[in-house]
Formats: sequence, structure tokens, C-alpha cells
Amino acid sequence: MAATRSDPSMWEAVYADPSVPLDRAVVRQIIADQQRPSRRWFYPIARILSRVAVALISIVKRVLPFRWMPLAMMDWLCVWFLRRGVSPDAVELLIRHFVVETNLVNFIIRNTPVAMEPVTLRPTALAGLGDQAVVEHDVNVYDVLIALDGARITRPESLNFAHLDVPALDAERHRRRFMRLDIQTALCLMNIPFSMALTLEEYRRAVHSMRFDDSFLEILTLLTGDDEFRHWKAGGMSLWMDSNVDVPQMVYRHALVCEYAHARLVDHAASTVKR
Repeated sequence: MAATRSDPSMWEAVYADPSVPLDRAVVRQIIADQQRPSRRWFYPIARILSRVAVALISIVKRVLPFRWMPLAMMDWLCVWFLRRGVSPDAVELLIRHFVVETNLVNFIIRNTPVAMEPVTLRPTALAGLGDQAVVEHDVNVYDVLIALDGARITRPESLNFAHLDVPALDAERHRRRFMRLDIQTALCLMNIPFSMALTLEEYRRAVHSMRFDDSFLEILTLLTGDDEFRHWKAGGMSLWMDSNVDVPQMVYRHALVCEYAHARLVDHAASTVKR
């Protein structure tokens, strides 16, 4: 009898992977986004275009170091682009990231001795990504780390798991779109107006904020006593000052790390309730 030839699906294996802590509905959404035709055909081109365009903008900005585009215009362009050119699933994942990262920041604020109020950036609709939400999202990371200066981070007697929920999100699925790009292609294209609107220092600060992912994972490990958070570190030391990176790819990994860490905290919260 001839041996059966296995022909496994990569996507089925990714979905079934027991090491992924995310809710299955979120995993399905991410996989569906990765399977969009734009991810296969347009993303490789958009990735190169983005890097070349941002490099040229950065070079010219050293000679003409002023803000080329008002931040309000950047917000308007990006929200318009998300409404008209990006798939609703990708938009929902992007809105979700802002909520998830805020939840992580607030968990640290609530469980460490910092003199800082919880942050409030929790958009539930596409319009909420305007009004300098991208800049605020990065600044929140810096604010909480600076507030922790000198603080001794240890596991508290009891952890405060309040407000780890993700509310219903409105990605404006009813709106007619001329394209339905995946999230990675969209990030490549949005990176261009970001680099135009932000000053060189603001753009560098935004890029460097993602190097603090490992710092956040270490803080979460110390607070929860759970070494699982350390497994998702990338070795991105915060003292490594380098903004010459593939920013959209770095943003995508950053979003996944936040999702993994958030899902782990939600599991901890559920376990605490069961006790």
C-alpha cells in the first residue's frame, strides 16, 4: 500500500498552533487579513516604495527641517485612506491595537507606584484614530516609562486587572471602498505621510518607542511573576538608537507582541476570578 502524501495547510497550522494565546476569533481575523491578495501582490512593492520614500524625505528634511504637513492633515489623510482603501478587518485590527496598548499601559500604571493617571486613548471607531491619536499613542509609552524612574518594580500582593476589556469597534464596514488593502500594505503607505508630517525628532521618537516592547514585557514579567512574557522579547534594547529600520514591519510585530501580552493578562485575570 502506498504511503499517504501529506499536504498540510500553513494557515490551518497557524490557526491550530497551541502556543498562540490569542482568542480564536482574533487569530481568524489576522489570518484572513494575511490572505488578502494585496498582501501577496502589492505588499512587496509597497514595502520598497515606503522605505525609499521615507529615506528620501529624511535626507531632504535635514536640509529643510520644518514640518512639511500639519498633523491635522496627516490625521485626515490617514483616516480617509483607511475609510476608502483598507479592508474593514484590517481597520478593526488597527483600532483594536490602540485599545490593547492602552490597556497594557494602564495595567502597569495601576500595579506600580507611579504618580500618573491611567491614559484614556481607547478609540472605538475609525474617526477616533484622528486628533493626533498616533502621536498620543507613542507619547503614552514614554510618559509611563519616565514616571517609573526610580520606582522599584515588584509583584504586588494582589494585581489590579481592571479595564482589560476591548469594546465593540466600528470599522465602518458599511462604507464603500475603492480598495481593500491588508494591514501591512496599509502601514507601508501610511508611513509616508507620517514621515512628512512629523519632524525628524518626532519620527525618530515614534520609531524608537517600539524598542520599549522588551521593556514592557520585562515589567509585566516582574509584576505577574510569569516568565511567558519574556518569550516574546526580540532583543530590542532601548539603548540601541537606530531608526534606519523597516518601520511598517516593526509596527506589525509590535502590534502582535501587544496582542500576545494582552491575551496573557486576560488569562491571568480569568484565573484570578476562578480562585
